[in-house]
Amino acid sequence: MKVQLYNTLTRRKETLETIEPDHVKMYVCGVTVYDHCHLGHARAAIVFDVIRRYLEFRGYKVTFVCNFTDVDDKIIVRANRRKISIGDLTEEFIEEYFKDMDALGVRRADVAPRATEHIPEMIDLVKCLIDKDIAYPAPGGDVYYDISRFSEYGKLSGRTPADLEAGYRIEPGEGKKNPLDFTLWKASKPDEPSWESPWGEGRPGWHLECSVMSSRYLGDRFDIHGGGNDLVFPHHENEIAQSEGCRGHDWVRYWMHNGMVHINHEKMSKSKGNFFTIKAVLAEHPTEVIRFFLLGTHYRHPVDYSDQVMLDARKGLDRLYNSILRLRQFAPGKAAPLKEKMEKMAGAFRERFTEAMDDDFNTARALGHLFDFMRESNAVLQEGGWHIPEEAAQPALVVYEEVGRVFGLFGQDPDEWFRQAGKAGPGEADQEVSAAGALSDEEIEALVTQRFNARTNRNFGEADRIRDELAAAGVILEDGPSGTIWKRRP
Repeated sequence: MKVQLYNTLTRRKETLETIEPDHVKMYVCGVTVYDHCHLGHARAAIVFDVIRRYLEFRGYKVTFVCNFTDVDDKIIVRANRRKISIGDLTEEFIEEYFKDMDALGVRRADVAPRATEHIPEMIDLVKCLIDKDIAYPAPGGDVYYDISRFSEYGKLSGRTPADLEAGYRIEPGEGKKNPLDFTLWKASKPDEPSWESPWGEGRPGWHLECSVMSSRYLGDRFDIHGGGNDLVFPHHENEIAQSEGCRGHDWVRYWMHNGMVHINHEKMSKSKGNFFTIKAVLAEHPTEVIRFFLLGTHYRHPVDYSDQVMLDARKGLDRLYNSILRLRQFAPGKAAPLKEKMEKMAGAFRERFTEAMDDDFNTARALGHLFDFMRESNAVLQEGGWHIPEEAAQPALVVYEEVGRVFGLFGQDPDEWFRQAGKAGPGEADQEVSAAGALSDEEIEALVTQRFNARTNRNFGEADRIRDELAAAGVILEDGPSGTIWKRRP
């Protein structure tokens, strides 16, 4: 089976066919660097980080480019307010961006270009569009794109000029021919950065930079262009008009867009003030919990953030880490029968995992298969008395390692994972841990077996008594279809 992905341009899933054999060239729109990043930025970064990792897992070479917008109205306003240069401001927040992404386990792009480093190429693209009579200079030094000269305008978003005209008008002082024409080059104003051009001092329009930087590093045709679905219109629509208008041929093969992060079912954004910075979320939740939460929903769908969903994500990840912990509690003995079962289950899981991820990178379904695998491997562990030879446990441990490499999970030692979760400080929690230490693994296993027998005989009072005894000793029980597993409370 080949990788299938949803193409926003065609509105259907398509088979990934790369321009160069086994080489995916991917460009993802980056951030405007005037402030700290929020969880919405984290969602896009993690989504495309996992897509990149999975494509490599499937054997592709991936060239990944993600830009910085380092000249923009918001940047200029913020820099002037702080009485510093835009260079100092953007350098500060580019550094903060990398700190955030490193903390989230997001791999750095192969190329991370800045808009201000590519002004000459942007001027060349504007010249090309003017020469083709697709763009026009206006009095005062602005240059506009004439959308009437690009017959396919609206093909990405599905919006036609007729649909849009009612919501647009020409502002006083603008030299547009049509309200929908968009800016390619802005004439400079006092106290703004500017560059020399054939149309006078000015700076590029926002849409121009991605058309230039993507093609600069990936070529005039490349495979995937990604970003949040809030960029479909006008940003990506205008990128297509610029790039294809100048070159005269198709530019990007597949367009991919992730859904937004919502707070109380409303899009998270700085303009609305309903946002959580990545730093604030990391102060409350471990990196892997954030990744696990975001990957629990298909990338094209919105995801709603709340304290409860983060708590649920933590519980789910704890269960998987607990399975890894139990798999590492090796014991001597014959491995062959249990190893054969684990290998068969691991092979079946890989098929299900690959099928889910090949189907438009369905991380939610893939995680569901991982929980099924966890229950199956726990049943084998229970069959082996919860302690099996390393050779028998290894097929399951390799599964967690492979999934972890793609999803950016399971990078910690399980003991350390649970120790970090118990950072509440000395007191009752520590007493419970000490009490748990008073029971050996064999004693705990014996009590778990007694409780199982009591429940089988419908002696629920005795079963509850044993659960309470274990809880007092700091032992947590988890009942599931495959039996009961236990762990010591951190």
